[in-house]
Amino acid sequence: MLDVNDRALRNTVIGLGAKLDGVPRQAGFDITAASEIMVVLALSTDLHDMRRRLGRVVVGYSFEGQPITADDLKAGGAMTVILKDALKPNLMQTLEGTPALVHTGPFGNIATGNSSVVADLLGTHMGDYLITEAGFGADMGAERFFDVKCRVSGLQPDVAVLVATVRALKAHSGRYAVVAGKPLPPEMLTENPDDVMAGADNLRHHIGILRGFGVAPVVAINAFPGDFDSEHDVIRAIAVECGARVAVTRHVAQGGDGAQHLVDAVDEAAADATDFTYAYALEDSLVDKLTAVATKVYGADGIDVSPAAAAGLRQFESLGYGDFPVVIAKTHLSISSDPALKGAPKGWRMPVREVRAAVGAGYVYAICGDMRTMPGLSKHPAAERIDIDADGEIVGLS
Repeated sequence: MLDVNDRALRNTVIGLGAKLDGVPRQAGFDITAASEIMVVLALSTDLHDMRRRLGRVVVGYSFEGQPITADDLKAGGAMTVILKDALKPNLMQTLEGTPALVHTGPFGNIATGNSSVVADLLGTHMGDYLITEAGFGADMGAERFFDVKCRVSGLQPDVAVLVATVRALKAHSGRYAVVAGKPLPPEMLTENPDDVMAGADNLRHHIGILRGFGVAPVVAINAFPGDFDSEHDVIRAIAVECGARVAVTRHVAQGGDGAQHLVDAVDEAAADATDFTYAYALEDSLVDKLTAVATKVYGADGIDVSPAAAAGLRQFESLGYGDFPVVIAKTHLSISSDPALKGAPKGWRMPVREVRAAVGAGYVYAICGDMRTMPGLSKHPAAERIDIDADGEIVGLS
């Protein structure tokens, strides 16, 4: 694992050369945020828990099919020492003096997508409210927060804040071609409440996901300077229709004062009784757990498990990993596994092409669709703009 984006590192051949250079084999790299070690750091409850998790990380299998762990290689202790101080959350503060714990960063579409358990446990002692982030949408970050992180921390949420923007709903209308790295289509930035309404099914689905876990949703309309009140009104109407509280927030431009309406809505929702539940029971089979997330959360009709993935799931259950929670690695651009499907797709099935066991972290994850654990650089990466000027000063970093 390393923090670079390079397609050439996704699949590699190593161990070439003399006998002492190793066994020739196919391997590959994951970006750090997608690695099991990052998730171990995020899910550990204390130093000794991290030591146990690191020690049981499976690095390979014997010819007899038995797992080879980091402790088998006598590497668990050294890994723990390297990460000993990293387990301590970073205490920072906002411009207005609110304490903020910034700690760990597993990818939301590949790993668990949540900040650390340690930071959350510490944060519960620092104020009346603890606000913690779950990466990407309710279909991924929130589901893993509920089904994985809450099981580890023992904490249960009182409220879920669902962030919505005019631009996101217009994108889910399917009426615009939005290309990563390129400016938004100019017509997308004009006043058009009908386009916002055309993407409403996506917001409805996300609100439904939160309600499915028994958590009260609050829709936060993240206002951009170029938004129009008529477009905010559409989002407000959708939220009210779904029985969710809603507020426009302008915290980016106005700080805490701009978020006061959202604060009031969250405060009201926190007073509601919750009936928190998981999407599946840990005693369910791995296939049933994957099916539960795909159908209950994503809205799929079911899952299609490849022969290789099916064999992997059987192997994991035979090795005692069957009671692990599951994570589904999929695109963040759609509720489905197909990035081209906008809104709230129906009539589709989740393709499970590969499964892996993150034994140290304590979950099994399925790779669905065209999902990569090592991202590639964009067509014009930032490095192309970095240089020095005539005075020897660095330019191009902003």
